[in-house]
Amino acid sequence: MLTERSFAVVTDSTSDIAPELAAERGIYVVPLQVSFGNESFADGVLTQAEFFKRMNAAPKLPSTSQPSVGAFEETYERALETAPAVISIHISSALSGTVNAARQAAERFSGRVHVFDSLNLSWGCALQVMDAVIAANEGMSPEAAIERLTHTRERAKMIVGLDSLENLLRGGRIGKVSALLGSLLNLKITITVDKHGAFAPVKRSRGEKAALAHTLEWVDHQMAGRRKGAFAVGHAMTEARALRLRDALLARYDVTEMHVYEAGSVVAAHTGTVWGVSLLPSE
Repeated sequence: MLTERSFAVVTDSTSDIAPELAAERGIYVVPLQVSFGNESFADGVLTQAEFFKRMNAAPKLPSTSQPSVGAFEETYERALETAPAVISIHISSALSGTVNAARQAAERFSGRVHVFDSLNLSWGCALQVMDAVIAANEGMSPEAAIERLTHTRERAKMIVGLDSLENLLRGGRIGKVSALLGSLLNLKITITVDKHGAFAPVKRSRGEKAALAHTLEWVDHQMAGRRKGAFAVGHAMTEARALRLRDALLARYDVTEMHVYEAGSVVAAHTGTVWGVSLLPSE
């Protein structure tokens, strides 16, 4: 049973936190939606295999949509029954309108709901959510926790490896990543999320082996000589790559937490087959 906290923690499904982990840590998750034509599913309803089977058979890419203001209001009402305040942490405002919907909903609650833009997504966001849970368990005030999260946000980093830019290109979220467009055989592309919360190019690599080696080099650069930290490795139909990265990270670093997770339908709709590493160096 959860102990009483100074605030409840809310996020959205693009943080890719598994339902079991969310329940264990007392995190409220508001789902986005993924739609194939007129058929819509809450993020997480379809298994990854089911989602990719549908996407590969569909005449056009599925669309995604942010939660409604009402969905956030309902979640905040439930969360405020368990704690005096809420911190609500969400996918970058540069990638989704989710933060705006959360802020509109928060206006109903007289300052008790604090919305925080992670300027990231997937476990680049989830590592911030996990830190908020720690702050809540420590009895930190919402205001102090927001200050702490601002620092955590600067330290949380994520790199994503893509087999193709097709989904990003067709989904209109490619931005600066278009600089990596090319036609090399077996081209693998890595991207990150910049300080403004938008996708930014990292590198083109020829072949899987080179791309995974580069991913680990990038992580090492972000760790900047530090040997201890929390990590998450994600995958969308690329589990074998994720497990190779997990094993390499466990061998290289003093890992305080390691999460291996499946990218959800909403994230995968924009990336296609993908792997990723998120990290939060210890201080």
